[in-house]
Amino acid sequence: MSEPGCLFCGIVAGEIPSQRVYEDERTVAFMDISPATAGHALVVPRRHARDVLEIEADDLAACTATAQRIARQAVEMLGAEGVNLLQSTGRAAWQTVFHFHLHVIPRYAGDGWTIKPQTQERARSLLDGDAQAIKDAVASTD
Repeated sequence: MSEPGCLFCGIVAGEIPSQRVYEDERTVAFMDISPATAGHALVVPRRHARDVLEIEADDLAACTATAQRIARQAVEMLGAEGVNLLQSTGRAAWQTVFHFHLHVIPRYAGDGWTIKPQTQERARSLLDGDAQAIKDAVASTD
């Protein structure tokens, strides 16, 4: 199932060119056209889902397995020293294409790509206040 006008649905359907590196019955992996580092790839489900809140659990599992496969190859074939998996849901989290995708970002010493953490005081206040609220919300959905 695809969504009209969705960039990644167009890539999955082969209507929009991409540098595919892997595909199977559930997922497609291709190179990011604005790479954070050498070897930066994206993994998407064939079936359209807007984000992590909407994706079916089996498609999420398939995307994760494909991301692991791509990450292993980045380490083996590209000499990456580590890998970040990044998934963004919503504009506030930097999502720009509203089709679920996992970024597989190979990491190299000194590559300069960073995510700025909170200050220690801010992090502590977030932990203290939010941990219980999340714990209670998760428990109520079981």
